[in-house]
Amino acid sequence: MFLTRRSLTVCAAAVALTLAGCTTPPPPQPAKPAQPEPPAPVQPAAPVTPVTPPAPSAPQPPAKAEFVLARFSDLPGWDRDDLRAAWPAFMLSCSKLASSADWKEPCAIAKTVDAGSEKAIRLFFESFFDPHQVIAPDGDNTGLITGYYEPFLRGARKKGGPYQTPLHKVPDDMVIIDIGSVYPALAGKRVRGRLKGKRVVPYPAREEIARAGLPGSELIWVDDPVDAFFLEVQGSGRVQMADGETVRIAYADQNGRPYESIGKWLVKKGELTTEQATMQGIRAWIDGHPTRRQELFNANPSYVFFREEKLPDPKVGPKGTLNVPLTPQRSAAIDRNQLPLGAPIFLSTTLPGAGDMPLQRLVMGQDTGGAIKGAIRLDFFFGFGPEAADLAGRMKQRGNMWVLLPKVAR
Repeated sequence: MFLTRRSLTVCAAAVALTLAGCTTPPPPQPAKPAQPEPPAPVQPAAPVTPVTPPAPSAPQPPAKAEFVLARFSDLPGWDRDDLRAAWPAFMLSCSKLASSADWKEPCAIAKTVDAGSEKAIRLFFESFFDPHQVIAPDGDNTGLITGYYEPFLRGARKKGGPYQTPLHKVPDDMVIIDIGSVYPALAGKRVRGRLKGKRVVPYPAREEIARAGLPGSELIWVDDPVDAFFLEVQGSGRVQMADGETVRIAYADQNGRPYESIGKWLVKKGELTTEQATMQGIRAWIDGHPTRRQELFNANPSYVFFREEKLPDPKVGPKGTLNVPLTPQRSAAIDRNQLPLGAPIFLSTTLPGAGDMPLQRLVMGQDTGGAIKGAIRLDFFFGFGPEAADLAGRMKQRGNMWVLLPKVAR
C-alpha cells in the first residue's frame, strides 16, 4: 500500500497540529486599528457574443473514377464479341434510361436496329457511343472481378422437420431515413434503424438477429443455414417449396450494417489462404468446423431481408437494382457511385481455372451489391444452375473496364 503526495501532506499537517497542542501559546499582541479598504474598481460588463453552433457537415462522397476517352480498337476482344448476345440486356437498360436526355436518341434509334444482325449492332454502338477506360482515383486501371449467381434452395412456409432456418421479410419496426433529403449530394443514401423512445438507434446486427430472432417477420423456412447465408450474399434465389411450387425470393432491403466478407475474415484468422477463400473453400471449412459456423457468419453484420415473387418464366432472371431482369453472362453489378447504372461496360478479364480463358465481352451494369465498392469493381452475373454456381464461386480475377457513354454525353 502507498500514499499519494496529497495524503502525505494531510498527514504531516495533522501531526503538526497535534504537536502544537502540547506547547505554550505565545502572549497576545495588541490589536492594530482596522484600516478602511479602498472600494474595488467597477469593471464595465463585457458584451456577451452569442455562440452559434456549427452547422453539421455533410458526409464526403467517395473519390470519383476517371473516364479516359479511348477507341473501340483499344478494347481487347471487342471485334470478337458476339454483340447479339448483349443486345437484349442493352434494350432492357434502354427501357429505363431512355427518359434521360443523353440516352433518348440512341435508345430511340436502337429500336430500329436488326437484333439478329451482329454487324448492325456493332455499327450502332460504334456510331452512337464512345468507350472510356475506367481509371481508379489512385490511378490504377485494373480491379477485382468476381461472380454471382441465382441459387436454388428447398423450403416451406412453416417451421418444421428439416425446415429450421428462416428467411425474413423487412421487419415492421425498421425505420429508413433518406439522407439525400438533407444532403442532396448524397441522393440515394439511406440510414436504417429502429425507434427507441424518441431516438433512432442502429438496427440489430446479424449476431443479435441470430440470437433473438425477428418474431413475426419470417417469410420462408429453408433446410440449410449455409445455403440461406449465401442466398443473402447473392441477393436473390429460387426456393422449391415442400408442395412442389418454386418461387423466387428477391432482395427487399437490409439492416443498414456494412457488408463484411467472411472469406477475408477466414484469411485474417489464418484459417484459409487468399486462394482458398472461394465459396467452395468456405463451404469446405464450415463442413470441417460445424461448431464455428455461426461465429463465421457473425463476422458479417449485414443481414438481408427478402420478398417473395412468382416465377412465371424460369428462363427470366431476377431483377437487379435497375429494376429489369438480369441477363446471364451479360448483366453485372457495379458501384453506382462510380459508374452510371444501366450503362454498357466492356469487360476484359479471365475465367477461373487452368489456363485462365479470356472473358472479354460487353455487359450491362444493371445491379449493385454491398460488397461491390470501387471504380474498377464488377460482379459478373453467371445465371442459374450448377455450372453458374461453380463459376461464380471461384471467380476472383483481375480485369479492366471501359464504360460506353453516348457521344452527346462527352
